[in-house]
Amino acid sequence: MEEEFTAVVPCSSLAVDSVLRFATAGVFWGFCSAPYDARKRGLTGIAQASFVAKSVGKFGFQSGLVAGVFATTRCGLQKYRKRNDPLNTLIAGAVAGAAVAAQTRNWNNIIGVACLVSAFSVAADHISRAN
Repeated sequence: MEEEFTAVVPCSSLAVDSVLRFATAGVFWGFCSAPYDARKRGLTGIAQASFVAKSVGKFGFQSGLVAGVFATTRCGLQKYRKRNDPLNTLIAGAVAGAAVAAQTRNWNNIIGVACLVSAFSVAADHISRAN
């Protein structure tokens, strides 16, 4: 009988793996979108390079933050509840969405992003379980 992957691997390892993968994706996204945004703002030279560097760091950090919070929360819930069901994914998505939206300090944004991330997380989890 094959044991489930998340039951064998510690939550910290899953979180680090998720952070590295998604932070890397965020960095690539920053490198793709930041030069366009800098040109749109009329920045050139050192100001453009500084804007691109800050944007790359911001996108990488935010992506890694969401992934780390999501992976840690989901794994912790699975171990605590001793179940691997969509409720874990729903709660983890809401917590991760709220964590990234907390910087806005606007409850409407926090609740909206939490619901959006939660819905996408459950949809992705449902699709991966169907395969």
